[in-house]
Amino acid sequence: MVFVLAGVQTAPMTQTINGPRVGPSDGGPADSLVVFVHGYGANGEDLIGLAPYYQQALPRAAFVSPNAPEQIPGMYGAYQWFGITRLDPVLLAAGAASAAATLDAFLDAELARLGLDASRLALVGFSQGTMMALQVGLRRAAPPVAIVGYSGALVGAERLPAEIKSRPPVLLIHGDADPMVPIQALDAAVAGLTAAGVTVRSHVARGVGHSIDAQGVQLGAAFLAAAYKDLGG
Repeated sequence: MVFVLAGVQTAPMTQTINGPRVGPSDGGPADSLVVFVHGYGANGEDLIGLAPYYQQALPRAAFVSPNAPEQIPGMYGAYQWFGITRLDPVLLAAGAASAAATLDAFLDAELARLGLDASRLALVGFSQGTMMALQVGLRRAAPPVAIVGYSGALVGAERLPAEIKSRPPVLLIHGDADPMVPIQALDAAVAGLTAAGVTVRSHVARGVGHSIDAQGVQLGAAFLAAAYKDLGG
C-alpha cells in the first residue's frame, strides 16, 4: 500500500472497471455490499484481503475491490484513480472529480447485479481510495450506510457544502507515523466533514505508518456492522 507521485489527469471520464469479489461467508444471498477502494499504485487484490476480517462482523455481506481505471506506466499491476504530481489541494480535488463518474457507475452496477437497494452500500477506502470514497459517497442521491477511510484525506472541502447530497456516518483512521499522507490530513478532513453536516468519528493509530493495523480493521468492521444494525439489518 503505497502513495507514489505521478502525472495529473483531470478530464472527467467514465470507464468500465472490475475487480476481485468475495461472497457472503454464510453461503446465502448478500444482504449488503461493501466496496473496497484501493490506493494509488495498488490494485483490487490489495484490499480484498480485508474481506475475511470484515466478514466476522458482516457474514451476509458481499465484498468487491475494483481496480482503478488507469494503469500506471512502468508499474506492473499498479493502478490509479487519478494521477498525482504532488499533494496540491486543487489538483487532488480536480483528480477525484474526474474519476468520480467511473466509481459511481460501478457502484450502481454492482448493487443491481446483487439486487440490492442503494442504502445497503458501504464504502471502505485507503489513501487515494479514501479520497474517492468521500468524493463519491457524499454526492450519491441515496446515502451509503457508512464510509470508512484509512490514511486518506478529504479533497474539495470548500465545495462540499454546496455539492453534498447525502450524509452517511464516516469513520476516519490514520497513522500518526504516516510519511505519505500527513496525520494533519485527518484533522482537516474531520473539520471539513463536520462543516458539511456529516457525523464523523476519527481514530489515530499510534506508531502506524501508511498502512492499516489490526485495530484499524476491527474498528472499521465494527463501525459498518453498527451502521447496518441502525439501518435495520
